Amino acid sequence: MGGGFAPPTQHTPPAYAGLPGYPPPPPGYVPHPPLAPPAVAPDGRPLASFGDRLLAWLIDTAVASAVAMALFLPVFLWIVFRVVDDLGAAGPEGPDPATVWTEIFFPLLAAELGLFLVVLVFYWLYHVEYARRSGQTLGKKVMKLRIVPAQPGATLTRGMLGKRYLVEFVAASLVPFLSYLDGFWQLWDKPWQQCLHDKFANTVVVKVGP
Repeated sequence: MGGGFAPPTQHTPPAYAGLPGYPPPPPGYVPHPPLAPPAVAPDGRPLASFGDRLLAWLIDTAVASAVAMALFLPVFLWIVFRVVDDLGAAGPEGPDPATVWTEIFFPLLAAELGLFLVVLVFYWLYHVEYARRSGQTLGKKVMKLRIVPAQPGATLTRGMLGKRYLVEFVAASLVPFLSYLDGFWQLWDKPWQQCLHDKFANTVVVKVGP
């Protein structure tokens, strides 16, 4: 018979020959796919990694803890001295229960509540008023991070930082485990690796230096 068509042949892609000047790779070698590009913010700057943000948070927490200790330690020592004096003045049956409540527990609870309120005020001054100047706290300055609006070209405002503060510190102090959920949210958030307080405030955290 004449005039037929030749059966199609299966296409085999050429083998990877390696880089010029280097010996060819062994048979069956498949080159690795290119690495995924780093995640970037809407304005094109690289986003802060989870590790960098965690270290910045630890630095800021150390600063806040030092302030809290400086404020609470004198009150705590005053309460301890009062307890020692009351126990020393008590008779053989021990201190009066009413005295224990009025002289020990109530002052201690009042001191803890006062410290909580003072720390919230300090957090506002530190994470809102201080950070508003450059988008950075001390921890973020050390780690070369900056808070910026998610919308390119927008200005970071007190309102944005206030929303971050409400979620990160006020709500997280009142809702169990919210602080953990807020912090770890960045690990699976796409595309901007935001924590919950970032989402609420429409901000992102970017890397501003090597």
